Formats: sequence, C-alpha cells, structure tokens
Amino acid sequence: MALSLRAPIIAPTAVITDITSDTGLTAVGAGLLTGLPVLLFALATPLATRSIRRFGPETTIILCLAGVLAGTVLRSLGPASVVLAGTVLIGAAMTLGNIAVPVLIRRDVPFKRISAVTGAYSATMNIGSMATLLGTAPLAALLGWRWAIAAWGLVTAAGLAYWLLRQRRARQVAAPGPAPEAPRESTAGSSRIGPGATAATVRTSTDRAHFRRVVALLVLAFCGQSAAYYATTAWLPLLLSDTRGLAPTSSGATASLFQIAAVIGAFGVPLLAARTRLWIATAVVALCWVTLPIGLLAAPEAFVLWAVIGGIAQGGGFTAIFSIIPRVAHNNADTASASARIQAGGYLAATCAPPLAGWLNSSTGSWTAPLFLVLAATLAFTVGSLLAVRLADRR
Repeated sequence: MALSLRAPIIAPTAVITDITSDTGLTAVGAGLLTGLPVLLFALATPLATRSIRRFGPETTIILCLAGVLAGTVLRSLGPASVVLAGTVLIGAAMTLGNIAVPVLIRRDVPFKRISAVTGAYSATMNIGSMATLLGTAPLAALLGWRWAIAAWGLVTAAGLAYWLLRQRRARQVAAPGPAPEAPRESTAGSSRIGPGATAATVRTSTDRAHFRRVVALLVLAFCGQSAAYYATTAWLPLLLSDTRGLAPTSSGATASLFQIAAVIGAFGVPLLAARTRLWIATAVVALCWVTLPIGLLAAPEAFVLWAVIGGIAQGGGFTAIFSIIPRVAHNNADTASASARIQAGGYLAATCAPPLAGWLNSSTGSWTAPLFLVLAATLAFTVGSLLAVRLADRR
C-alpha cells in the first residue's frame, strides 16, 4: 500500500522532458503532474472519510489501489488532457489511502507498536519514491516514457490483488450468526441522573475538547512539515546549482539524499520513543528540521550535511505526527476525522509553499527569502508538534 501512495506521482518527474515534448504540455501543465495530486490530497479528504464511514477501511484501500492503477494506465495512454485526467484520478484515489491507513494502524496494531508501524509505512513511501525516481529514466530509455510510467502500476496491481484476497478470506472466516443486540449501557447511561451522570458528561466533554486541541496543533505541525518538505523538494536542486555552482547531476544527487535519509528518521522516531518518550523524539526531529534552513543560510558549504539532516527530519516528522493521533483518538471515526483534518490543512500548505518559494526567489534574486520561508515552516512544525505531544501525554 505504501509503495503505491507516492511513487506514481514521482515517476513523471524523471521523464518530464519526454512527456512535455511528446504531449505538448506547457511548463504550467508539467507542474500540475505533481501539483494536482497534492492539491487533491487536501480537497478530496471528505470523500475519503465518507468512504471509510460507509464501506470500512479495507474496502476504501481497495478503492484506492484500483483508482491509482486505473489512473496510472490512463495517464500513459493519451494526449495532454488524458495525462492530466489520469493524474487527477491518481490524486483522488491516493487520498483514500492517506486517510484509511492511519485508521487501520490504530485499529489493528498494538498501542506500543503504533510508532514502529507508522515509521515502516513512512519509510516505505520514501523508498518507493526513491526507487521510482531512479528506475523510471532507464525504463524510458528502453521502452519509452509511456511504458516506463505505466510499468510501476504492476506494484499497485500486486497490492490490489493482495487486498482483494485478504478481504475475501476475511469474509469466508467470518461466521454468520444473529445480529448482536444493541448495547444498552449507553442508553441507560444517557437516561441516568445524579452526580455520576454529571461527572460522565463533563468527562466526555473534556475529552472531546482535549481531542480538538491536539488535532488543531497537529494541523499546524503538518502544515509546517508539508510546506518545508515540498518547498525543499521542489527547489533544493536549483538552489544548490545557483549558490554552490553544482552541475545538475551533482545537485540532483544531493537532493536525493534529502529523500532517502527520511528512512533514518522514519525508523529513528519509534526507536528513540521506545527508549525515552515520544516528545523527546519529536524534539529531536524538530531540531533537525530547523537546522536545515539555518545550516544552508549560515554554512552553505556543508550542504550535504544539511540535506541529510533535513531528510532525517522529514521522515521523522511524518512518523511523529501520525503516532500522536492514536494517543488521543477514542475510536476509528475519531482517527479518520483527525487524519482528514490534519492532511487537508497540511497538503493545502504543501500546494502553496513551492510556488511561494519560487516567487520569493524570482522577486528578490536570492535564496535567502525562500530559506526563511522554510525556516518559518519548520518553526510551525516545532511549536505544533511539541505542544500536541505534551498535551497528548497529559491525557
């Protein structure tokens, strides 16, 4: 599932020149190949929560993989309009998976292993993106860009086959029986009067207020996380070319370190949290995030070090944020609702950050202002995540 949630939108970036020359896509249209899915991650979240509520997370994941597979095939077939239509389908389908996976993790994984499984999920998305980035161009040289980006649909097809088989077996194992009686405790409790009822009502209302505060802080944290990640991903190669005089291959190789180092952060957060506390792991990630723009501003000659540290931060930040949600969610509906709100806010910020950073660069003629934008985003992550995890621990 994780291999199919980011790689399909990374694949076109490796052959973007071939796509534009063959389809006639403008520079704006080429940007939409990666920008549209991220925007849909924000706009299509109500569709995802409605699907989980109606069909359940397993069926939602099947719909996700089927949509990603259909979009991948469609995108490789026709002219520019068809390419963009397939991209829209991929983005909408991925949104279903973005919301469904945290619900499954919260429901099926023992509490002490939630951070580790979330880390594995995050790391696998990064590994899939890196493999796609490295493998698409060689495939295109052999088969052409259309077959090259369609070939990654085989991974999605394998995932779809697995989840269909899994759901079929689950239905066969489920023994038919009489419908369970509706629980009466909640009804009785609602009609109960006296001090006990008042205390229960106050406790429920306090829990809901606590949950809303944590989610609001996580929205802030994920806005910072997503804005910093997508702005850095979009502009780091050009920044290094302009400021350090690197050749495109060298700047691209350094930028790839930012992507692959995420695996260290994704696995490092649960390992550190298991030995200390989640807030300590989150603080380390926040420090790494803030170090990236400050390092590039203060000591740009050490750009390789800052790229690695920033990569650790972006992988660890995702894991930390989505490890906090199960600590405060009361049920699967809470998890889906929180995940939807957090991702809607974060991916809207992700859509705006790269063009804003590019505008700041073109307006000022330097990379100082874009780096201050990344610094502001990392500070938003720091404030939101640390306050959220400390508030969650007080529950």
